[in-house]
Amino acid sequence: MKKTFTLNNGVEIPAIGYGTWQTRDGEGAVEAVEAAIKAGYRHIDSAACYHNEKSVGEAIKNSGVDRSELFITTKVWNPDRGYENTKKAFEASMEKLGLDYLDLYLIHWPANAKQFDNWDEINLETWRAMTELYKEGKIRAIGVSNFLEHHLASLMQTEVKPMVNQIKYHPGLRQEALVEYCRKNNIVVEAWSPLGSGKLMSDAALQEIAGHYGKNAGQLCIAYALQNDVLPLPKSTNPERIVTNLDVDFVISEEDMAVLNAMPELTGNVPNPDEVDF
Repeated sequence: MKKTFTLNNGVEIPAIGYGTWQTRDGEGAVEAVEAAIKAGYRHIDSAACYHNEKSVGEAIKNSGVDRSELFITTKVWNPDRGYENTKKAFEASMEKLGLDYLDLYLIHWPANAKQFDNWDEINLETWRAMTELYKEGKIRAIGVSNFLEHHLASLMQTEVKPMVNQIKYHPGLRQEALVEYCRKNNIVVEAWSPLGSGKLMSDAALQEIAGHYGKNAGQLCIAYALQNDVLPLPKSTNPERIVTNLDVDFVISEEDMAVLNAMPELTGNVPNPDEVDF
């Protein structure tokens, strides 16, 4: 199994991250992240709009694991895009996390033409603030989330190019053209909802294929992402599932990969970044 991905600035990022979407601040969130770190996760993915940065920070502090061994991500939320707002949002996130530096900071969603005439300028100004924070050593890597090719185009012309694009990705939702664009431009693709928010766990076809390897459907989806050179961010608050989601040291056969590649979308359409109004 791939252990790390190397970003285009040379920073290494653990190959499976622990996702915290829909895990709200509180004792449950702290316990879930603590369980993930205890299980062996060293890559934790959060976001300002998840409203759990404080709990993530508390779990990091409680874990006893040296900060240098952890890779922590958070994201700037949509109302905080723009140069000055991004700087303030970053400081607010850092205070909640209780960290001296961040490993990865992402623009959560691109500004789009449906909402803003100057959408590209907003994205570039957000990126300018993040670039400054990166060059100051406050962030080890910067990137984006849910960006399509045309959203990335202007950022690719800047001094510091995006290192990561986090998108929805799983069997049945491969976003092949976007993934190939990122690959050609040396941008690591991360998969949010690699288990289809849990919906794929009960799919009979996936369960059957997973059975070929003595695994469950979730483990299959995680291995599928890794085998396609995509970094998965599985999320679970179930202690047993947290552990098994790391147990994916197997290779899916070419025959089974062909079946997975041909699967229909089973979880509902991914939000179109050009159509979102939040």
